[in-house]
Amino acid sequence: MDNRTKSKEALSQEDMERLELLQRANETKGKQLKIDIAKGDLREIDEIREMIGRDFENPEEKYNLYYKGIRNVLMEYLPKGQEYKEGRDIIYDEKNIFLNRGKKKSDGNGVRGSDGRMTYQEKMGEMLDLILKWVSESQDPIELYSMLYDLNEKYGYGHERYDDTSVKTERVIKRMKKPLNESGK
Repeated sequence: MDNRTKSKEALSQEDMERLELLQRANETKGKQLKIDIAKGDLREIDEIREMIGRDFENPEEKYNLYYKGIRNVLMEYLPKGQEYKEGRDIIYDEKNIFLNRGKKKSDGNGVRGSDGRMTYQEKMGEMLDLILKWVSESQDPIELYSMLYDLNEKYGYGHERYDDTSVKTERVIKRMKKPLNESGK
């Protein structure tokens, strides 16, 4: 009698069942054993097949949200012309900070290291909702900047640092908003 046979004989029925579970779990990569205690049975679950049933990021929906939604609406409603380019760029920077979950160009010497078009659909949807609210309520670029600024503050993402004046402007904005928030407006 070899050592394997001796060790199997020395194992209890419960130990044998545990060993069988461990062996079966190792055999099926991408699958999982699920134990139904109430019924007392084992069931194999193909994890990959279950994940396919879940909502994944949809490339077509992302494209529509970004290009046909966010980008298209901003291009339509922000002031046009070279004289407004700097203002549009500041708004686009705030938008991109949100879509890139806080990554800023000023953090990486002009390179964000992330692409807002690839962000989560949920974030794109939140951005589009904000922009559509702006279009329906004011269409004032300063109001849009303020809404984007507040959104980035809400998530702790911060803001683009262009120069020393942007830091001072940020402090002034925070001071101006503090009394408004305290009075309940």
